[in-house]
Amino acid sequence: MRPEQAPAAGKLEAKSPYELRMDQGKNVPESAIKQALQTGEMGFVHSFTTGSTVDGPGVRLVAWTAGCQWRCRYCHNPDTWNMMNGTPIKLERAVQELGKYRHGLKILNGGFTLSGGEPLMQDRFAVKLFTAAKSMGIHTCIETNGYLGERLSDDELDAIDLVMLGLKTWGEENHRELVGKEMAPTLQFARRLAKRKRPIWVRFVLVPGVTDDTEIVKQIAKFAADLGNVQRVEVLPFHQMGRFKWKALNLDYSLENVELPTPALVNSVCDVFRAEGLKAV
Repeated sequence: MRPEQAPAAGKLEAKSPYELRMDQGKNVPESAIKQALQTGEMGFVHSFTTGSTVDGPGVRLVAWTAGCQWRCRYCHNPDTWNMMNGTPIKLERAVQELGKYRHGLKILNGGFTLSGGEPLMQDRFAVKLFTAAKSMGIHTCIETNGYLGERLSDDELDAIDLVMLGLKTWGEENHRELVGKEMAPTLQFARRLAKRKRPIWVRFVLVPGVTDDTEIVKQIAKFAADLGNVQRVEVLPFHQMGRFKWKALNLDYSLENVELPTPALVNSVCDVFRAEGLKAV
């Protein structure tokens, strides 16, 4: 999709999470934004995607939130960094969207996944969405970098059936260079989930020349295995599908010439996780 093909404001469902969306919430007053973040009665959503089979177990309805404090060099949706690029949506409308799919999601052993951006930038909205989903008997999942995990109480964590946690790299220097933030809060959140025995799927993006160092992978694998609650590790091959967004947003894209990982490299990295007793795909 070229930038000029971006969908009209207010349209929630997307054919793909790779659609470029800009300035959907630019006319929202600052006072309304502050109130929304405090109460969760309104959220800023990039889009909804139906029928996903790669964002948790079964077939999923996925809400992609806007707003993220990390700046991952390989991010394929940098338009979600800015919360104002998301469409403002009242909680009531978001819950109605959930309700449309409740029966189908149960039949297909699926559920609702909240992704981003970083969903915990809008933690009150996230909590209320998960609470509504649970009241409908819908399986809930959050895809998060875990950096803001302390915003959730223990009771609020219990409304989330599965945490898909992004572990980006290993070592403070590497982490800051790759995402612009320290890694300690993410690791603390992972340990807290382990203590409460909340299921985790780890997501690791494999970027040749950036995250494929064997020692980095071994450290992540050991950490994940020691937690005791990691059910699955997803090794996600780097791709260039979001490259056009970096250009459209006039951002400096440092991975322009990076090749895609070969199947052999992906399998070898999976083997490192498997060697620690983890299920890796």
